[in-house]
Amino acid sequence: MEYLISLYGQLPHNHTSTTAAASGGFLFPSPFLALDQISFSIQGALSLLCAVTWLCAAAGQDALSTAGPGPGPGPGAAQVAHDPIVWPPSELPYYGRSPPVYPSPPANGSSPLWAAAHARAHNLTAQLTLPELLNLTRGFPGPCVGNTGAVPRLSIPSLCFYDGPSGIRGQEFVSAFPAGIHVAATFDHDLLYRYGAALGAEFRGRGIHVALGPVAGPLGRVARGGRNWEGLSNDPYLAGQGLGAITRGMQDAGVIATPKHFLLNEQESRRRWEQGVGEAVSSNVDDRALHELYVFPFMNALREGAGAVMCSYQRANHSYACQNSKLLNGVLKTELGFEGFVVSDWDGQMSGVASANAGLDVVMPGAGFWGEKLGEAVRNGSVVEERVKDMATRVLAAWFLLRQDEGFPPTTIWPTDEPRGEELVDVQADHAELIHEIGAAGTVLVKNVNATLPFGKHTRFLCVYGYDAVVKAAPWDNPDRYSGGYDVNFGWNTFNGTMVTAGGSGGNTPGYVVSPFQALQERVARDKGILRWDFASENPTTRYANADACLVFINAYASESFDRPSLQDDPSDRLVLNVAAMCANTIVVVHSAGIRTVDAWVLHPNVTAVLFAGLPGQESGHSLVSLLYGEISPSGRLPYTVAKKEADYASLLNSSVSDTWFPDSDFAEGLYIDYRAFDRDGIEPRFEFGFGLSYTKFAYERLEVALVVTASESVGEYPDPSVAVIQGGHPELWDAVAVVKCTIVNTGDREGTEVAQLYVGVPGDDTPVRQLRGFRRTRLLGPGQTSELEFELTRRDLSVWDVVAQQWRLRRGEYRVWVGASSRDLRLNGTLVVS
Repeated sequence: MEYLISLYGQLPHNHTSTTAAASGGFLFPSPFLALDQISFSIQGALSLLCAVTWLCAAAGQDALSTAGPGPGPGPGAAQVAHDPIVWPPSELPYYGRSPPVYPSPPANGSSPLWAAAHARAHNLTAQLTLPELLNLTRGFPGPCVGNTGAVPRLSIPSLCFYDGPSGIRGQEFVSAFPAGIHVAATFDHDLLYRYGAALGAEFRGRGIHVALGPVAGPLGRVARGGRNWEGLSNDPYLAGQGLGAITRGMQDAGVIATPKHFLLNEQESRRRWEQGVGEAVSSNVDDRALHELYVFPFMNALREGAGAVMCSYQRANHSYACQNSKLLNGVLKTELGFEGFVVSDWDGQMSGVASANAGLDVVMPGAGFWGEKLGEAVRNGSVVEERVKDMATRVLAAWFLLRQDEGFPPTTIWPTDEPRGEELVDVQADHAELIHEIGAAGTVLVKNVNATLPFGKHTRFLCVYGYDAVVKAAPWDNPDRYSGGYDVNFGWNTFNGTMVTAGGSGGNTPGYVVSPFQALQERVARDKGILRWDFASENPTTRYANADACLVFINAYASESFDRPSLQDDPSDRLVLNVAAMCANTIVVVHSAGIRTVDAWVLHPNVTAVLFAGLPGQESGHSLVSLLYGEISPSGRLPYTVAKKEADYASLLNSSVSDTWFPDSDFAEGLYIDYRAFDRDGIEPRFEFGFGLSYTKFAYERLEVALVVTASESVGEYPDPSVAVIQGGHPELWDAVAVVKCTIVNTGDREGTEVAQLYVGVPGDDTPVRQLRGFRRTRLLGPGQTSELEFELTRRDLSVWDVVAQQWRLRRGEYRVWVGASSRDLRLNGTLVVS
């Protein structure tokens, strides 16, 4: 043993191994190094050591390759171990916080949805040679951001993988949809589904088999997280409802959805291994928070039949996520019964044999540490051939599940700097109407003094200020990334133009952008009114005494590749204050990629209305003007908490930044992120999670809370262990346990739509005081009209993760139930007893 450890210390390695037992929720190192996950680059040593089975169960990075993956579409492609670098001190103390789960469970079509697809896939893989199987597990050059190999003799095509979660990026005649965080702010199940279906239709129309989205990782743990805007809020229930509905919509359109990033990808800082800098950050989380926060939303997507899942860049409890056997073999493929395939984030594979045995199925964008080297590993016994067959089977099963073997459109993807060479394929359809609708529905009105909004028929003279009111003068320095490429946008706090999407692979490429100023001009021209504007000055000097209102447009930018430098911007805040100093009716519109603090000016008496307009997509101006003039009543709700000051987010304000070789991010807060932490600590937010105003008023009446009769007679603490797990988890987790009903009445004098929210307090002093567990949007209600709403509470909604039993537990006791207009505006309350 001493000799092996000595040898290991002399060899290059840059991934972590996984071995440990759970202790107190966190996973801590065992006293011995798990040599079964060590990586070796010396082929002779590998041959010798492979005789020792515990040493080679998951041989790592250089065991399969002496050359790393090629450059991908993202920044800073991962470096590989053969590059000359100065090695850090021994990794031994950093191993062992993620327990090993082997072997990788094969998919067999046990879920009814997958049975026929897997039967066909198994029949096909039985006919494939080993090289053909390997072809389906890796990327090749091609027109798409990712391309699998083809098997022409059996009519298996190259599968096209493409970004992104809010539209086909870098292509022409496609739509730029609102960002994930914006559609989540609608709190509307129907819009979430229609959003997914429209996205899926565009991807399928261009012959894209695998769409790289939707996103629930990051969940939004870190307030300044650079990619929070791609996701669907920092509440796991809202994120889960969104992830499930969008996944179902995309796949109903015939495209394989790829929920990402699995798992714990909560910051951009040190997200990847960097030569001469060190390993990627390790997200260190306890088992309960892992399940109740971060796994929770992915369960919804899997239940809806997600065909693929993308693993993430960073380490999780010291083991890289794309070779973390606990996350992939244990949680995803065993606990959640996943039948599809796991694809690496681009250049996110950090090992060869280790990632294969830990549950990775497809590496992108190239061969990575697989290709022929994976075949070599099969031949020398490091990876069993059945594991490679399972990889290919999972890929083909997803292909069959979405019926992509029958009449799938040809792939029509081309570089923007080259002639098309084929007939134009326009997939925009009528999606602009949906984008307009979602843009308005996801805009959140947070201040409206004395019914400043909507504008009346006498509002005809408007002044418009701010850089965000018009399109950026030259946004196409990177034709694939409207908001700026990684080479230019690093560290941006604002975007010099109206913001309809944000930066990185999750952004989109609008064919056009309707700016707020353009839409206002259209409306004012129709009304024969007047406009004055200044898009450049921080301190406009001309005062228009007869203006009916002044609109100020500012924004808050974010992007993949860096975390946000701030949640506010001094020049933007000064602009608002300067306009408010000379205009008694100042309306502020904030296009934001996430949380934006506003206390520098929100209480100013001349700031009469404020809208959080999010990232609304290409119809931005039309969506906003529909709200300003009352053609649509605002109904958006904040998908995060807006604090009074940045310090209120405490340890969750910033990402963990460290100059050590092995940086850590300890999720010591457990379950308490966003509103859960504000509730626990008694901090008053400026605008709470779920908050949003309307142009009318609503009353909440007649709360009813009841157990489902059959459930009250038979429900146990744990799901029945004799029932087989299917994709999405144990089937009984989705059984209805209780039903909550209430009545909403429009007590105002205008039409409007209300979003009622259900919060539950689980018994026990180790749980948040309340957690979102339902939301329902009423139909459009006229004055005096009512809507009866019903919320279904499932076993999972009421359960906690039992770290000892390793199962979801329905506690006995009294559950508190609230229904209201936000996480703090709770109009009705009751109790539910589970005995």
